[in-house]
Amino acid sequence: MSGRSDSFAAGLRSALAPLQTRWAQSSPREQRWVRGALALLLLALVWWVALRPAIATLRTAQIQGPLLRAQLQDMLQLQSLAQSLQAQPAAASADGKGALEGALPLLGTNARMQFAGDRATVTLDGSSADGLAQWLAQTRLNAHARPLELHLTQNQGLWKGSIVLQVASPTAP
Repeated sequence: MSGRSDSFAAGLRSALAPLQTRWAQSSPREQRWVRGALALLLLALVWWVALRPAIATLRTAQIQGPLLRAQLQDMLQLQSLAQSLQAQPAAASADGKGALEGALPLLGTNARMQFAGDRATVTLDGSSADGLAQWLAQTRLNAHARPLELHLTQNQGLWKGSIVLQVASPTAP
């Protein structure tokens, strides 16, 4: 390894020798100009590599901070709602399917429901957040159904996706 570094250093010295000779022959005024140009080049390099990206990140953070805080508050409210719905006792319902079908209009005109055994799959296409929250509360209280799977996306304030519910059987506790 030391042989390689020695040969590299010798090659570097031989490549820099003409520049050192030229530097020694230049006037002090020329040397000041070259030093100033190198300092300016170094300053520009520091700006483009270190400062500019950091400043852009700060600007982005200032814009996104309030949006992310609002989104966090929405998520915490939804978490609170979900926890309150989970805390409600599940009881047997004589007509869970009928209660689910009765609450379906809360999800809007494009909501559909299919039953397979003790499970119901509800497909949403443009339901409001308020309607979805009311529907979830009613399905828990009236139909005694509990959500098993949620695959939802939000677009312009409306929810699309599917919800799989387990409907309590009349003999369940």
